[in-house]
Amino acid sequence: MHEDIAFSSMREDIIDKSGQSSINKLLTFDRATVFSVIFPHIVSLNEKPSILSEKYGFKQEATYPKFGIMMDQFKFYHFLERNYNVRIIKNFDDIKSGLNFLISMEGTDVLDQPDDLYILKDLGLRALGLTWNYDTKFAASCMSKKDYGLTGFGEELIDIADKNHIIIDTAHASKKTIIEACSVSKNPIINSHSNVSKLKNHIRNLDDEEIKSIVDTDGIIGITAITTTLEKQDISAIIDNINYLGDNYGWRHVGIGTDFLGINSVPQGFENIEKLEYLKGNLGHYEDVFYKNAYRIMKKVL
Repeated sequence: MHEDIAFSSMREDIIDKSGQSSINKLLTFDRATVFSVIFPHIVSLNEKPSILSEKYGFKQEATYPKFGIMMDQFKFYHFLERNYNVRIIKNFDDIKSGLNFLISMEGTDVLDQPDDLYILKDLGLRALGLTWNYDTKFAASCMSKKDYGLTGFGEELIDIADKNHIIIDTAHASKKTIIEACSVSKNPIINSHSNVSKLKNHIRNLDDEEIKSIVDTDGIIGITAITTTLEKQDISAIIDNINYLGDNYGWRHVGIGTDFLGINSVPQGFENIEKLEYLKGNLGHYEDVFYKNAYRIMKKVL
């Protein structure tokens, strides 16, 4: 439910040489569907990272959103479709054997108006994250100093997304944003890559109220490999998060959102996408977690 393929392609060979995931690794699966992310930012070193509290493990360069970077990443995914047996899916019936990409954008930083979404839909966008780590005119992020939640523009954005078969993603959003988005949307909400606050207190993780809000929309939460959000630095912590959600909220609401190609470190035993085979052998409900739940959301919204 979350791989930073386009952004990483600006820094490394993601066709066959990337360690965490790559086009050729994904093509080894009989049928794979990936939320292929557009992260329309450039990296810059300045004072901005002080907002990303070191208490939570955010020691990174700042980024700036750029419209041109967004367009370059859209073009990159269409290049992959033309040249590397990748299928960009726009409707649920497009999903077939082979490698399917559902284009998802992380954050609304580059949007000017809610109706920009009509244009992005024509480019292939089918999932939209309301925020990354910065506040926008649409919603507050989890890093907000003042959690103002969803704005009027944000409500309009969700309304347009609902009417145009675009999935809303609340990863990186503030608590108030998540709860309000879940109350506004007429469709199931996803949180593509987060973990559980009960297991590790981290600003990117979800507390029980946030989880319940997403579950009440019949949505799903993608458990992630971001090491700072895990209580242990190995694959057992991912299993613990999956089991917590499944056992407490129902196995209908759990998925996988690795954040591969967007993270610098990985849990021991979960170094790349091929390690899904280990998870498969250690989960009692792996079919729900691996694909049934995500496909249910895609069929409902797309």
